[in-house]
Amino acid sequence: MVEDVCAWARHESPTDDAAAVDAMMDRLVAGLEGEPVGIERLPGREGLGGSVILRAGPATQREHALVLSHLDTVHPIGTLEDGLPVRVEGDRIYGPGVYDMKGGAYLALQAFLEVARKGTAKRPMVYLFTPDEEIGSPTTRALIEHLGRDAAAVLVTEPARDGGKIVTCRKGVGRFEVHVEGRPAHSGSRHAQGRNAIHEAARQIAAIEAMTDYDRGVTTTVGLIKGGTAMNTIPQHCRFAIDLRVETAADGEEFSRAILGLAPQRPDFKVTVTGGMNRPTFERTPQVAALYEAAVGLAAEIGFALEETTRTGGGSDGNFTAGLGVPTLDGLGIDGDGAHTLEEYGLVSSLGPRAMLMARLLETV
Repeated sequence: MVEDVCAWARHESPTDDAAAVDAMMDRLVAGLEGEPVGIERLPGREGLGGSVILRAGPATQREHALVLSHLDTVHPIGTLEDGLPVRVEGDRIYGPGVYDMKGGAYLALQAFLEVARKGTAKRPMVYLFTPDEEIGSPTTRALIEHLGRDAAAVLVTEPARDGGKIVTCRKGVGRFEVHVEGRPAHSGSRHAQGRNAIHEAARQIAAIEAMTDYDRGVTTTVGLIKGGTAMNTIPQHCRFAIDLRVETAADGEEFSRAILGLAPQRPDFKVTVTGGMNRPTFERTPQVAALYEAAVGLAAEIGFALEETTRTGGGSDGNFTAGLGVPTLDGLGIDGDGAHTLEEYGLVSSLGPRAMLMARLLETV
C-alpha cells in the first residue's frame, strides 16, 4: 500500500490542470482491470477534469452505501521537484496531496475492492471520485447530491484530524464576490473629482470583518483583493472575495443576507455583491451520531479507539450529502497532518486499520 500511495502522490493533479487530473483518473481505472466492479467515466466540464464512478455489491434495489473521494490537489505541477518530494521517513509518507487526500482515497479503494471480491457488502456500493473538491466542487455538486439522495449512508475519505479523529460535523461555507465602482481621475490635477474605489472597498472590508462572531462560530474573511490601474490614477474599480463560515443553516441565511445587502458607505459609489452559500452546514444529527457509534464499535473490534473531532471549519463534499439529511461520516481517510503545505504527510501506520474500518463499514452500514 505504501508503494502505491507514493505512486499516486507522485502523479501531480492540481485542480486547474484538467489533463493532469484526467491522467490521475486514468491511473485509477488502469488499476481496476479484472476487478468485479462496474466503471463509469464522466467527462469534465468548464475546463476541469472528469469523474469516475465505481459500482459493486449485490444487485438489489436497496439504498446504496456511497463513498466519496477527490483526486485533485491544491499543489501546482512542479511541487515534487520544488519543496515536497515524495519520500518515506519512518512512519511518515510525504508528498503532494498524500494527506489531502490520495492516501485516504487509496485505502478506501482497497477496502471497496476487498468487499467486492468477497461479496460481503450489505447493500450496493457506489464509489465516486471527483476532480474539483478543492475549489468547492462547482461541476460535481449536482452529481454528488444525485448519488447521495439514494444513499443509506455516505463515507467521505477526507483526512483524519488530530491524531486519527473522524469528522461528524462541519461548518457551512459561503463564497461572495464584491465589485466596488467609483470614479476615475488624475491623482494630481483632478484628485477632488475622483472617487477612490479602493478606499470604499476598505470601508466595506472593515464592516465585513466586523461580522465575525467567535461565540456563534461565524467567521468572515476577505482574502483576495484587486483594484486600480496606475499609481497616478484614482481607481475606478476594486474587487474582492469574501469567505463566510457558519455553524447553522440559520446563520448562513442571516449572514448571506447581510453580505448580499452591502451598500455604499459614501456617495457616488456603486457596490455589487454576488454569491451565496457554497456548502451547506454538516450537522451532527441523531442519524450521524448513530453512524458514528457504529464506526466506534467496528474500530474497537479491529483493535483501535476511534474518536470524533469538534466541529471543523473546513468544508468537504460531505457537506452536500449531510445537507440532504443523509447520514454522513467524514475524515475516514489517512491520518497525518500538513494539508495544503509543503510539510504534508500521511502516517503509514494508519493505512491498514483505516482500510479495515472502511471495509467493515461497507459490510455493515
